[in-house]
Amino acid sequence: MSRRVPTDFPYEMLTADGGASADPVLVEIVQGSLASVEQEVETAIARTSRSPMIRDAHDFRAGIHDRHLRKLTGRSYSALVHPVARDFPLEEMRPGDVFFHNDVYRSEGGIGHLPDLCVTVPVFSGDEVVCFVQAFGHHDDIGGAVPGSMPSQATTVYEEGLMVPPIKLWDAGVPNRSALAIMTRNSRMPDSLAADLDAECSACLMGARRLGELFERYGRDEVEACFDAILARTTETYRREILDKIPVGSWTWEDYAEHDGVEDPQLHTQRITLTRTAPDDPEGERLVLDFDGTAPQAKGPINHCGDYSDGVFLKKWLAPILRNLADTPERMAELDVNEGVVPLIDMRFPEPGTLLTPVFPAPTNARTFVILRLLGVLSGVIAKAVDGRMPADQETIRYTGVYGTDAEGRSYLMREVLGGGSGGRYYADGEDTIHVVPDSRNLPTEFTESRFPFIVESLSLAVDSGGPGQYRGGLGYEKSIRMLRDADFMSIADRSILACWGVKGGKAGRPFEVTVDPGGPNERDVDALADSEPVAAGEVIRIRTTGGGGWGDPLVRDPELVVRDVRWHKVSPEGALADYGVVLTGVPAEVSPGVPLDEVGYDVDATTTRRAELVAARGDEAFFDRGPGYATLAAGATSAEVDWQ
Repeated sequence: MSRRVPTDFPYEMLTADGGASADPVLVEIVQGSLASVEQEVETAIARTSRSPMIRDAHDFRAGIHDRHLRKLTGRSYSALVHPVARDFPLEEMRPGDVFFHNDVYRSEGGIGHLPDLCVTVPVFSGDEVVCFVQAFGHHDDIGGAVPGSMPSQATTVYEEGLMVPPIKLWDAGVPNRSALAIMTRNSRMPDSLAADLDAECSACLMGARRLGELFERYGRDEVEACFDAILARTTETYRREILDKIPVGSWTWEDYAEHDGVEDPQLHTQRITLTRTAPDDPEGERLVLDFDGTAPQAKGPINHCGDYSDGVFLKKWLAPILRNLADTPERMAELDVNEGVVPLIDMRFPEPGTLLTPVFPAPTNARTFVILRLLGVLSGVIAKAVDGRMPADQETIRYTGVYGTDAEGRSYLMREVLGGGSGGRYYADGEDTIHVVPDSRNLPTEFTESRFPFIVESLSLAVDSGGPGQYRGGLGYEKSIRMLRDADFMSIADRSILACWGVKGGKAGRPFEVTVDPGGPNERDVDALADSEPVAAGEVIRIRTTGGGGWGDPLVRDPELVVRDVRWHKVSPEGALADYGVVLTGVPAEVSPGVPLDEVGYDVDATTTRRAELVAARGDEAFFDRGPGYATLAAGATSAEVDWQ
């Protein structure tokens, strides 16, 4: 049990037989109803909210939890009900209540930074709480030192915005006007904040009514038996289909965040020792994730409170990585991640004062650097256990934006969460420009140009950004915007030095970069962590996001696929020769995105010779390739000790 558990939150079944006697047909009906309600809540929020981050970028999630606080739905991750149940006894809740919180250190690990605002609504059957509907999303601004409430140089959480522990925002259907006034007064975007909160509260109340109807139709005992059956089925499925793919044993791997906004760039280590226990282990067949060796907490805002409530949020956050072990991609897509995965994962945290166990009031607004990196660390350590049959690395979220005043003198904030390329897999290339948050998207050009004082001059795939491999990493974005008025650029991003790693011979992808006034007299690169880079009217901001790592030796990639990628402007002719050893024919004198490459082919004999030369020139290669940036932070080393299989 973690030192952080102030209240006991046991993993318990609702019924005596754990749902074994539930009608299997009704289980399917209930599970489908839960998914439908969850999607209806998210649709309502998207249609009635106001801020670009919620309405257009869709950076929010809904979830449904039972009265034992277990997450029942598996479409997406969500926050936790634990902090609400801790501070407000279920027997004192009433229909129409809405609870609110965003306090990172009082959220039991379910909230990572203050812009993530969470609303929770209890569902009743008769006079008793039977489950909860919850929504949380990344909002435009909740105060703090900089617009957007994500100051890259923060050294305490007090600089990051307004902290609200769990409170009752609506009391039996009556909004708490005083609390809403305090929150909107602290926001630079009060109208958007008020509208978004109203949308989320109303949508969750609607979802609670829908779930109440489910209990009325089928009866409480029957529905709760279905809840148990749904989670028990997930546990058994993961034990049978996923754990069986990992041999009994232990493996260690680590990866790094590269900067914290306060100190000079360095290797901020996140390490996992994975142990797969045997079926006859006295404590059960499971995966043990030991985070010992993780770096001390950072001075800047890249810390994440992972060890609260025994790491239950982190277990569900990391569990989707396990789906990559499914027999087929189609089967992987069918596997939900709900509370049923929790009994199969045992987490062991280091003492207080690390990146994953920060001590209040350590800042956390850029904690994405840690929790996204942990997805990759888990994927990497499993790859060591299964001879590489896991995807290469990805970094598919970063915040960029501009703020200032428009032609009418009104303040504005445009913040976008751009994706990147996913890693190559042992059976396919990575996907281009994806986002770790399901259903999220970049902001539409038509919307941003009509609302903000800039022009989107281009939006395309970043050529050569995907890591070379037998299966290439997915590509990132290249986006250029021209400012029509003086403004400030902001960025909360990682992987600008350390690239997304490749595995089993695959090479690292290209890192993140931002250039202002490219090709102009004031051309300059901007740090990946930047609060207020001045940009003059007329200057262009060019953003290139990360490409995923490659999987497998690029010199055995089918040359026809390399030619196809060149024709599609995903790989340059130079990259085809240098990275894949493919000697092209029919390449025009000038190559640009507008130039057709239909006549490009390759020379079979010259390609065979070139690839043989490249193989002969190789030395020993580690199992993981971190790219050239690693050496700049590792005293010239090209790989870590744990990178060798």
